[in-house]
Amino acid sequence: MEGRYCCKEVVPFTAMVAIECTNVGVSVLFKAATEKGLSYYVFIVYSFVVSTLALLLLLPFVRSRGLPPLKMSLIFRIFLLGVIGFAALLSGYKGLKYTSPTISSALSNLIPAFTFILAVFFRMEKVALRSRSTQAKILGTAVSISGALIVVLYKGNTILSASYQQQSPAADSQLGSSSQSNWVLGGSLLAIEYLLTPIWYIIQASIMKQYPAEVIVVFLYNLCGSIISAPVCILLEANSSAWKINPDITLITIIYAGVLCTGLSSLVHTWGLHLKGPLYVSIFKPLSIVIAATLSIIFLGEALYQGTVIGAVILSFGFYAVIWGKAKEEELSVDFGEGRTQTPSTPLLQSYDVTDNTKIMYNNC
Repeated sequence: MEGRYCCKEVVPFTAMVAIECTNVGVSVLFKAATEKGLSYYVFIVYSFVVSTLALLLLLPFVRSRGLPPLKMSLIFRIFLLGVIGFAALLSGYKGLKYTSPTISSALSNLIPAFTFILAVFFRMEKVALRSRSTQAKILGTAVSISGALIVVLYKGNTILSASYQQQSPAADSQLGSSSQSNWVLGGSLLAIEYLLTPIWYIIQASIMKQYPAEVIVVFLYNLCGSIISAPVCILLEANSSAWKINPDITLITIIYAGVLCTGLSSLVHTWGLHLKGPLYVSIFKPLSIVIAATLSIIFLGEALYQGTVIGAVILSFGFYAVIWGKAKEEELSVDFGEGRTQTPSTPLLQSYDVTDNTKIMYNNC
């Protein structure tokens, strides 16, 4: 019984926390590598290629017995997943170039709100306005978007910065006026990334329902990402010398991102989607704010601004309001399944039977 609980609850929780730390780490490394001259077009292509090669080594060890054939409709959806993933990375890393890992982590809390909006738009979610769970999700969505607007539009005074990065008030004012437009542009690009992310989750969840083989699906996703990103990024980055990677932090960043972020992170997220559902994967996003702020100050010498802190706090409140609504909804669903009460709405993005998937995943534990 304890072993089953460990497989169903402890292992997914630990894996998601570890992946959040990994994703923040690649943001910090990327920011440092761009200061050394790494082009983010080059970074995206090479990280997809490294991830594809790493997963290729795992394919001989994957059990393919009992899996359905790869139909054209399924391959098309995986290719679409590659297009969305590439577009999200393109927006995200360009936004990160203009802002900071802390801003990126703060705005990632928009994912549950965007997930709820998309679920309503595509009629995957029934809106019962008298239901407390629906009210919590609507309120949480509005609060999350308000917090995001504060993060993007209001920079504010410096709260904390590395001592060697502190500047005079006149210089700080001059930099603030010249970088405000980039700050807004970067935040907007990050918001686009986190709008595309739940779409990626929804399509990935539908793929896993039809073809429950995480390694194969993520390998094909990265292969499609490599095929899509290579010609586009070569056209956008015409400087041939930019494609030459030196054995320094740029090489470390690409290998780290390819193996741990684009590869392992996608694999763990796919496994989490298969096991727990789309919203569970996004629950751990607020944890990354603290990690990103700490690493950015220590390793990048970046300042922590008032607008970032205020917006992140508001975003977190909105985030957990959506999560509370989801938890309340699932509680009603369980009660309904046991014949005690009836839920007024369907669970958010539960387009497949998570219980059955859990049994399949952990029969070998």
